[in-house]
Amino acid sequence: MGTLLVKNADTIVTCDDANHVFTHADLLATDGVITYVGPTGANVAAAPSVADEVIDARGKVVYPGLVNTHHHFYQIFTRNYPEVQNLELFPWLTTLYEYWKNIDPEVMRYATYSALGELVKGGCTTCFDHHYVFPNGVDGLMEAEFDAASQIGARMIVSRGSMSLSKKDGGLPPDSVVQSVDAILADSQGTVEKFHDPAPFSMRQVVLAPCSPFSVTKDLLVESAKLGRSLGVRLHTHLCETLDEERFTIEATGMRPLAYMESVGWVGPDVWFAHGIHFNDDELRVLAQTGTGVAHCPISNMKLSSGVARVGDMLRLGIPVGLGVDGSASNDGSSLLEEMRVGFLLHRLNESYNAPTGYDMLKIATRGGARVLGRPEIGQLASGKAADLFMIDANRLELTGAMKDPKAVLAVVGWRGPVDRTVVAGRTVMQGGHLVGIDEERAAAEADACWRRFVEKNA
Repeated sequence: MGTLLVKNADTIVTCDDANHVFTHADLLATDGVITYVGPTGANVAAAPSVADEVIDARGKVVYPGLVNTHHHFYQIFTRNYPEVQNLELFPWLTTLYEYWKNIDPEVMRYATYSALGELVKGGCTTCFDHHYVFPNGVDGLMEAEFDAASQIGARMIVSRGSMSLSKKDGGLPPDSVVQSVDAILADSQGTVEKFHDPAPFSMRQVVLAPCSPFSVTKDLLVESAKLGRSLGVRLHTHLCETLDEERFTIEATGMRPLAYMESVGWVGPDVWFAHGIHFNDDELRVLAQTGTGVAHCPISNMKLSSGVARVGDMLRLGIPVGLGVDGSASNDGSSLLEEMRVGFLLHRLNESYNAPTGYDMLKIATRGGARVLGRPEIGQLASGKAADLFMIDANRLELTGAMKDPKAVLAVVGWRGPVDRTVVAGRTVMQGGHLVGIDEERAAAEADACWRRFVEKNA
């Protein structure tokens, strides 16, 4: 990967253990790993003569790459559908499953270009995609997703998700996307063995992620946890997103959702839940004591009228909290920058003085996401950490008078549109609003044609 020098940055916001903010600073990385970050000085004076890439960051503010802890790329092709715009989660799901049962590798490829491309343009360098829809007879979905992500150049974590409880058995999904426990476990193991790279700084990993308590059986949860831990991969599912889910779980199991998940081995530092809106005080303490994480998705929670997660309380208790954009059909976009500002404003409205600060929101989107995903090498700019970062030009009319606190500006003031540059593993993957690894104009045209075929198939 060579050597990267970022020189003359106006400001580097590190999000490191000491919350350093350096002015007039440089960053040096070798083979994708940071070897120096701090004030410009003699220690990097000789670097330009040996660096493979030199970026003059004069006038720029440099941030750690953002980490997305929950998404559903495949939903890109069902954004802004009139029939679901005003629905809540359960009717929203049952309507859209009739579309999603027709996804194929082509849909996954172009959905990845679109969703991951937008994330990278917004400074995201690592993304987890919770994929759990596997239509009967359709192969190659994860291959298509990992291949597209590799072309874009982002770090990619994908789940071999699953559903085993169909409509006829009291669940929500149609029979055509539900599989047997044995089939799921066999393919899960094969997927981990084929794609998962557990090494620090790896570019692709796999997670086991049954969809939710209302779309999987108890056996699948128990066996997925056993398999995941035997293979050394993390575990993820939706939990406590809506009161409908809470009622479903109590009626089906006699337990509240978290108690049920605890009973099947689904708590611990290798587990994180999407949403976590409806936890009570005792349940928050369980999360804190066990190190179980939460992916906070404020825009999706607002659109589906699901509720407001108690993020301030979670942070005070030390619960791992990351930020997620959630599905492209419940957002309907893929921008962690937008998520940060909306989350900041939502919690200010809901919690006032107890709300997370603007800098808290940045750290949730960086350090918090790294902790939730079990990736200590990302989420901060410090020696020995990944050279994953993005830059914005502070000398813009839109930011006039806004840079008193560069740590908080992205959440308090906000940033609209692409950042100026995104770097992953010491390599520029987006610059000037355009992805480096793919022909965007061609990809957009092909994606639109693919979407139209998908719409016609579902007409």
